[in-house]
Amino acid sequence: MFIRTLDELERLGRIRFPVHTDMFRSARFLTAADGMGYSYNENRVKKGTDITVWLKHHWEANYIIAGKGEVTDLSNGEKCPLEAGVLYVVDPNDKHRLHLTEDTLYISIFCPPLWGDERFDKDGSYEASGPIQKTDRRMFVKRADEMRQAGKEMVAANGQSRVIRMLTKADDIGFGFSDVRFAAGADATLWYKHHWEANHIVSGIGEVTDLTTNQTWKLEPGVAYNVGPKDRHRVRTSIF
Repeated sequence: MFIRTLDELERLGRIRFPVHTDMFRSARFLTAADGMGYSYNENRVKKGTDITVWLKHHWEANYIIAGKGEVTDLSNGEKCPLEAGVLYVVDPNDKHRLHLTEDTLYISIFCPPLWGDERFDKDGSYEASGPIQKTDRRMFVKRADEMRQAGKEMVAANGQSRVIRMLTKADDIGFGFSDVRFAAGADATLWYKHHWEANHIVSGIGEVTDLTTNQTWKLEPGVAYNVGPKDRHRVRTSIF
């Protein structure tokens, strides 16, 4: 198990500005060096940002935590409103425009994983960081509220959490993604024997304990804990 915090990333120089401006601040929580098969960033982007992006060498999933704007598929002009709970996924075919009308916080997951020091080139792309299969698939969008209303929210951790599996193996993009909400006062022992899992805290307070070493870390917004098949651990929440 290992922990990442925003303060640590600041010290390590892993806060990046991929479009050469302070309008777009990207904290590189996981990179290719972590060996998990994907990477992810926490992005804080200011109101008024209007950029063209074309990730020619990656799959990318973007989950909006707070803020508003829209993403436009530049191949057909289709627009998708962005707000909390919207996930949009782009692949190497998807040249698109991101326009934000409010300060926005979102998580971006990449496969193949980024090295962590990339900046956009003139096309709004990052350099290749690994092999990727050719595909004719196009951008798609999922909305947490719609999935919840459709009965796709699951109860987990002995009834102490609710989970929406927003990306699964069936989506075939190299990683899964879930929106997980623990109840206040939850106390759950977890052991993912067959997976690596990255967990990014966006609200609430709690703690996670490595049950092999008994080391405990505080959980709060901006903290990530990462577990592998050997990491039996305990999550307790006070406010979530």
